[in-house]
Amino acid sequence: MRAHDDDRRIDYCIPFNKPLVLGREQEYVAEAIRTRQIAADGPFTRRCAQLMEVLFGIPKVLMTPSCTAALELAAMLCDVGPGDEVIMPSYTFVSTANAVTRLGARPVFVEIRPDTLNIDETRIEEAITPKTKAIFPVHYAGVACEMDHILRTARQHGLRVVEDAAQGVNSSYKGRALGSIGHLGTYSFHDTKNLVCGEGGALCCNDPGLIERAEILRDKGTNRAKFFRGEVDKYTWIDDKGSSYLPSEIACAFLAAQIEAKDAIKIRRRSIDRYYRHRLGTLEQDGLLRLPCVPADCESHFHTFYLILDSVTTRDALMAYLKTKGISAVFHFVPLHASPMGRKFGYREGDLPITEDMSGRLLRLPAYAELTQAEQEWIADHVEAFLRRRPETGRRVVVPGATKSAAGALR
Repeated sequence: MRAHDDDRRIDYCIPFNKPLVLGREQEYVAEAIRTRQIAADGPFTRRCAQLMEVLFGIPKVLMTPSCTAALELAAMLCDVGPGDEVIMPSYTFVSTANAVTRLGARPVFVEIRPDTLNIDETRIEEAITPKTKAIFPVHYAGVACEMDHILRTARQHGLRVVEDAAQGVNSSYKGRALGSIGHLGTYSFHDTKNLVCGEGGALCCNDPGLIERAEILRDKGTNRAKFFRGEVDKYTWIDDKGSSYLPSEIACAFLAAQIEAKDAIKIRRRSIDRYYRHRLGTLEQDGLLRLPCVPADCESHFHTFYLILDSVTTRDALMAYLKTKGISAVFHFVPLHASPMGRKFGYREGDLPITEDMSGRLLRLPAYAELTQAEQEWIADHVEAFLRRRPETGRRVVVPGATKSAAGALR
């Protein structure tokens, strides 16, 4: 039975997001409080870092209070400064760009691929100039960018690569964890992510030559990390660019439980992804929407489930319709190049047509780990009811620049 031909009701709002608490979070937070070890870089902060180093094959992980903080550290480690340029997609959160603009550099926005919505790796080289300092690829929805191509381009031009893997913790590219591939990587543990602690992040140092300076910049420009390891008899001010990029030990206590349960969380989210694909696949076959693309050499952790509709008008109308049914579905990034700040850098609407088109037609459905199948059925029924009965929704969903190989990658 479908939503439009029976009397079933869900008499509460299905939120877009609901942070998952598995059980040990409270135990670990209580332990941190009981032992009075709540300052930065305590046992749970170290545990989180060490777990990710082992699980994801990262030489050094430094926990931070947010992914924004990790991106700022990464930009400083790349020696980004006034007059420099950093290549990135416009379809990203503002923190990616802020990390470089706060240092006086200019973000150079590159078009995205229409299949994965990641930066189009084939357009990076044409954006490189003598001022280019680094490339910041963003793994949208936890699906990897084409990192082999990006790293090859970076090597040819002597550039650093910083993975913005805010959405990509526990996803992989050709068997390698996202965040472990570029010179540096960044993670987010904001409460909208798969693994959460309210606010939190991490800097992944994959170039051993950057680790010592990263520790100094993170801890107020001092060599205190060496002091705590017994490598020096006192610590002092080493670098004048440092600040306090240390997270709360209580937040890391919460996060440690989440990291330990990462596989269980991934299994739950995979089942949600599969159900949506099963229920909405016929709508894709009929050209009424497009489902997320995950290339064959990428393993997703199922962070986001989105629909690409035939127009911004259909997207907005479906979003409003679902709201009347108690379903919170939302759009995502407003392209940075078309923002007021983007215009200050000389960008205008129309500069990146694929980015503008795809962002205007994208709608994210609730996909949090505790979403029940009954709730998913309610959501899918109403998506189908709207698209099947809407007279003006008769055009097939067109993806600019999509190829048969890209379509074949859908799974």
